[in-house]
Amino acid sequence: MATRDEPVYIRVEGEHVLGTLISPGTLVPGVLFVHGWGGDQRQYLARARAIAALGCICLTFDLRGHAQTHTQHETVSREESLRDILAAYDFLAAQHNVDSDSIAVVGSSYGGYLAALLTAQRPVKWLALRVPALYKDSEWSLPKFKLRTEQDLAKYRLQPVSPEESKALRACHAFTGDVLLVESEHDDVIPHQVVVNYREACKSARSLTYRLIEGADHGLSDEAMQAAYRELLVKWFKEVLYSKKPAEAGSAIPAPSSAGSETAPAVA
Repeated sequence: MATRDEPVYIRVEGEHVLGTLISPGTLVPGVLFVHGWGGDQRQYLARARAIAALGCICLTFDLRGHAQTHTQHETVSREESLRDILAAYDFLAAQHNVDSDSIAVVGSSYGGYLAALLTAQRPVKWLALRVPALYKDSEWSLPKFKLRTEQDLAKYRLQPVSPEESKALRACHAFTGDVLLVESEHDDVIPHQVVVNYREACKSARSLTYRLIEGADHGLSDEAMQAAYRELLVKWFKEVLYSKKPAEAGSAIPAPSSAGSETAPAVA
């Protein structure tokens, strides 16, 4: 295996000694995780660790309006959220051992919507969307918090939407990498029609893998459902990272047995 030498300075008692850090010369894929509206990066840590174990460098982060910046929850817009994910992507791509030509983005709900938009502005090789949300292109700078009522999302999301009518779907239509699309059987936030809209938009993808998690709700509020999603995510990454054969089309993941719970907001 090729190696990479990097001069380093080691601080000791107010002075520096010179060293050489030798690391594997092979660059590795980077994976960016984007949480949903009302969530935070903690929901993705277990998944990120599982993917990192495959030989990837993973990055989770908190969108503005969440976690430590929750005071901005009612004022942050999609425009600002997109800038957040662009900044996170650039940070990950700039890491010296990340292959900037091999970056994956994994997003859920609102994070899935943002991940789709990201592909139009940055190179993405693999795209994993779980119950991706969909919004009208109008009111772009309006606080995201107001969109559910201002855009009558409950009605809008029941309608067929073409790539010509949506920036997110248009980005998916132009995307040529591998796509994983995951739906929850009992999702009361993202109707099946939204998933159909995304699935129909991904016509140019190298491969499109669709999975339905039986018995799952929008937020994967049961710990067993979270484990089922984590397992299928790891399986998909193994297929697209190490197999020359594109992942198979799709099927349902059997309903997991109940075991514990984890609070996950059902908002998008």
